[in-house]
Amino acid sequence: MAIHPTAVVDPKAEIDSTASIGPYSVIGPDVRIGARTTVGAHTVIEGRTTIGQDNRIFHFAALGGIPQDKKYAGEPCELVIGDRNTIREFSSFHIGSPGGGGVTRVGNDNWLMAYVHLAHDCVVGNHTIFANNSQLAGHVEVGDWVILGGFTVVHQFVRIGAHGMTAMCSLLFADQPPFVMSQGQPAQARSMNFEGLRRRGFSPERISAVKAMHKALYRDGLTLEAARARIEQLAAATPQAQPDVRLMSDFLAGVSPQRGIVR
Repeated sequence: MAIHPTAVVDPKAEIDSTASIGPYSVIGPDVRIGARTTVGAHTVIEGRTTIGQDNRIFHFAALGGIPQDKKYAGEPCELVIGDRNTIREFSSFHIGSPGGGGVTRVGNDNWLMAYVHLAHDCVVGNHTIFANNSQLAGHVEVGDWVILGGFTVVHQFVRIGAHGMTAMCSLLFADQPPFVMSQGQPAQARSMNFEGLRRRGFSPERISAVKAMHKALYRDGLTLEAARARIEQLAAATPQAQPDVRLMSDFLAGVSPQRGIVR
């Protein structure tokens, strides 16, 4: 274990023998850090925080702080971070709150740039990229392979579906369905993330089905329920796209009438 002599590590913390802690960092008693994870200088990791293997945490990050929620009263909530994540300078991730399940969760293989903020009870999937200053309010859910442009701000309780993307300085007040690219303040749907899907190996047939979903949602003037019904029919017409159709249909089923989707 490589712990710099200036680091302050509570003896109750569980740190793998292959992990490293940089100068002047502070590690609290309820922290667990997995194999080969590196923690940069001047980083604070506190609270009930569990960090997996092979993560790179850069200097001045603040992980596991209490929620910015006046209702929080010291309950035993958590921050759980998976494996192979890159967390850049000055990022801040808070533990969960009793009103949101008690856990803020980050998956695997995410690339989270400088000044990213994850508020209490956020859930981030796998293989995401958050550009500098992306900010998530409480209870936000972000699916796999999502890319957030720099200075994207997401309202509390908003969901962003898998394979989606936002432009720089986007402001999301409504759910963003899978595959959608959005831009603006407030954000509006501009297209689907076709280039990203091609890079991930989507076949022409699957991409064609995504185009048909875009048409149903945004081009044909359908209600959300009617669009979902049309989208579900695509599974029979394009068997290869069945997982993509299910992903979209399940997401749309969870949209609240009050919040709606980006339009």
